[in-house]
Amino acid sequence: MAANGNGNAMGRNGLPVIQTRPNGICHDDSSAPVKANTIDELHSLQKKKSAPTTPLTGISSDGTAFSFVSEEERKEKQLQSISNSLASLTRETGPKVVKGDPAKRTGETPKVSHHHHFTVTPTISVSDSSLKFTHVLYNLSPAELYEQAIKYEKGSFITSSGALATLSGAKTGRSPKDKRVVRDESTEDDLWWGKGSPNIEMDEHTFLVNRERAVDYLNSLDKVFVNDQFLNWDPEHRIKVRIVSARAYHSLFMHNMCIRPTPEELENFGTPDFTIYNAGQFPCNRYTHYMTSSTSIDLNLGRREMVILGTQYAGEMKKGLFSVMHYLMPKRQILSLHSGCNMGKSGDVALFFGLSGTGKTTLSTDHNRYLIGDDEHCWSDNGVSNIEGGCYAKCIDLSREKEPDIWNAIKFGTVLENVVFDEHTREVEFEEKSVTENTRAAYPIEYIPNAKIPCVGPHPKNVILLACDAFGVLPPVSKLNMAQTMYHFISGYTALVAGTVEGVKEPQATFSACYGAAFIMLHPTKYAAMLATKMEKHGATGWLVNTGWSGGSYGMGKRMKLAYTRKIIDAIHSGSLLDATYKKTDVFGLDIPTEVEGVPSEILDPVNTWSDKKAYKETLLKLAGLFKKNFEVFTSHKIGKDNKLTEEILAAGPVF
Repeated sequence: MAANGNGNAMGRNGLPVIQTRPNGICHDDSSAPVKANTIDELHSLQKKKSAPTTPLTGISSDGTAFSFVSEEERKEKQLQSISNSLASLTRETGPKVVKGDPAKRTGETPKVSHHHHFTVTPTISVSDSSLKFTHVLYNLSPAELYEQAIKYEKGSFITSSGALATLSGAKTGRSPKDKRVVRDESTEDDLWWGKGSPNIEMDEHTFLVNRERAVDYLNSLDKVFVNDQFLNWDPEHRIKVRIVSARAYHSLFMHNMCIRPTPEELENFGTPDFTIYNAGQFPCNRYTHYMTSSTSIDLNLGRREMVILGTQYAGEMKKGLFSVMHYLMPKRQILSLHSGCNMGKSGDVALFFGLSGTGKTTLSTDHNRYLIGDDEHCWSDNGVSNIEGGCYAKCIDLSREKEPDIWNAIKFGTVLENVVFDEHTREVEFEEKSVTENTRAAYPIEYIPNAKIPCVGPHPKNVILLACDAFGVLPPVSKLNMAQTMYHFISGYTALVAGTVEGVKEPQATFSACYGAAFIMLHPTKYAAMLATKMEKHGATGWLVNTGWSGGSYGMGKRMKLAYTRKIIDAIHSGSLLDATYKKTDVFGLDIPTEVEGVPSEILDPVNTWSDKKAYKETLLKLAGLFKKNFEVFTSHKIGKDNKLTEEILAAGPVF
């Protein structure tokens, strides 16, 4: 995990040396750069030879009275707001900002009235760069963004399903080691810094250097794309965000991933709460302090701004805003969660936490239940709400049979990142990894048939922690007490198969605090304490569900049958598992049921499934030791004055 210096090593200007531990941030989607030396080579990998506005259903106005100003006055205020966003701090101003596509000329195309943008063509032409016009393409529709991408962005194609296929350049995943957060008076005491933290510090001066570089680049362009959108479906706690970008693909991506304003909301949008400057086509200066490459993703929580340089991977914007919500929401006593969420027809809500490969997407997608969201949520006094307006699904090896909802969502309006397709038919070959394994699809959430619109629900009744235990020693299901829920939530455990080393495959334990270590801003125990408070207040039950191996570790045992796991999840949803008879396991002290309808009773206690009992005990103790070692980084953090809660959480871990 990337972290600051250890407090001893000092770099230039007396600042700590930035160090990176060999074990990277768990389950980020960073990936190796594309093996292509030129843009044409990259395009050759892509081609293989051979979004509507958010639905209005159930959405009410925020109650703000509309001001009675003329249309021209409103447009002028909106344009001034965008102009202020593009103003350079040092140079005090940017170029003259006008709206509309510079390629459009009077008489070429009929003028059409749009809700989302309007065209103004400057009547004068100037060559001085300090006086040049920058055209703003403001909240364009998906169809308009398709046109911009196809016309002006090499590597953009319409696939046979109607989705827009694009390339993110050399970076096909996030760059967590290049993410920086400004450490100032406002964040010094609030944020989690130091060992184990994903927050690598930078000073405000360096941020402003990078901001200036990004804004200057954007101002040098003939046109930029501006999205004004929302985060959080709860209207009482939503955040206004503005995204300024150079690529139509980025604008369409954020159109899908954020919540799309109605025409009324857009006209009265006002000043954004947070702004992203995405100048990803332009590198940062590698000789600027704190920079370790030509890529830099910088957050300034005091200024409420984010700057992206040197990477065009769209996921940086999505996850950057998620980090911002992990900071802003807890300040309002709202818990931000990296989880899936669904709701039964009777109104019972379940949260699903899990790292890659645990089955979070599969188990939270249930045709008998409504999908509130697949990845990012808030839990406030009003209940749960999705942060996003869309889904960002992995699509490597995607098939209609395995994931029909995602398959059918890949249609007009959807962005497909770095996929390979047939040059003639434009049919996507999802199994192809020529560009990257981290192929992605971004689409509005209403493309999923059973999505609940608006994406809000009552307080959760069940909190389900998923682990794919390749060691094969965790029970298929355990009921957790509150301290255990916090312990396992902070641990964020799953296990991966490390690969073949001289013909031997061994499980590798992976831990990601709060099931999203790369994105949290505060210390994990703070999120855990908030989770416990809300669960106790609203009567939610914690569960640990193992979707991994049974009868032995990977290579000896077998993967838990999905049918059995679904029966367990159904019993949790129905409430029948609360009435089961329980017994306690050794070492981890977990309460496991003796019976679950539709599941063989002998597999509920993992010791029964191992023929070699000695090997089982050794493996169990090995995993317990890994849990204890991982938790060492959290033991020094105290919650409250008496440290009682910290001690309770520690006592809920394995005992041996």
